[in-house]
Amino acid sequence: MNEVLKQIKNRKSMRVFEDKPIEAHIKEEIINSALEAPTAGAMMLYSIIDITDESLKKKLSVLCDNQPFIAKAPLVMIFIADYERWYDSFKFEECNPREPGEGDILLAYSDAIIAAQNTVVAAESFGIGSCYIGDIIENCEEVKELLGLPKYVVPAAMVVYGYPTEAQKNRTKPARFEKKYIVYENKYHSLSKEEHVKMHTTKNENRGIKDKDISEEIKAFCKRKYMSAFSLEMNRSAGEYLKKFRTK
Repeated sequence: MNEVLKQIKNRKSMRVFEDKPIEAHIKEEIINSALEAPTAGAMMLYSIIDITDESLKKKLSVLCDNQPFIAKAPLVMIFIADYERWYDSFKFEECNPREPGEGDILLAYSDAIIAAQNTVVAAESFGIGSCYIGDIIENCEEVKELLGLPKYVVPAAMVVYGYPTEAQKNRTKPARFEKKYIVYENKYHSLSKEEHVKMHTTKNENRGIKDKDISEEIKAFCKRKYMSAFSLEMNRSAGEYLKKFRTK
């Protein structure tokens, strides 16, 4: 297995970092890797906000579901789906542009996430751990004000980076679903209840969860994640934010 594939396979989210800064030249390489990412029409429909203000980090850690480790991370970047830049260019050149719609911002989201993943892979190559913070979508009104976001931009992802502690490096990577439940040929396959049970049981084998227990496991997960207060807030907040992209 080549080095790149090995790093992709071994990479896992890190949430505890050493009290050690990321060297300036390495940080620059991580950021530069984002700029090399695939992008729709070479438009680069994203912006990156490098969070260096410690008080701002703390505020974001509270807004993002009260996760203190965010404030302690040596490097924090927010990847923004950004159609403001192109829309302004079109206006400046008197193109009489329509307002960006939901399709435009979804395309920009793709650009932003692809750019973010490039930085995650680049960071891993330097022995720097990372963790995506999806909760940046929560409390969009407050995040928008904190970051000074104009109309046609939306936070897509926050990523924190740092040199992980030994305990984090030695932590077992969470299991994934088997490939047969994720990769289909030519068309989508809806799983039967029996296949769902098998899929979840196999994924949780190392935790000793059997077929008969998987129903309670799924119910608990649904309550803890899907039906949680932070998940409901994400949907409310993101839904309100996205209304502005509905073309008239």
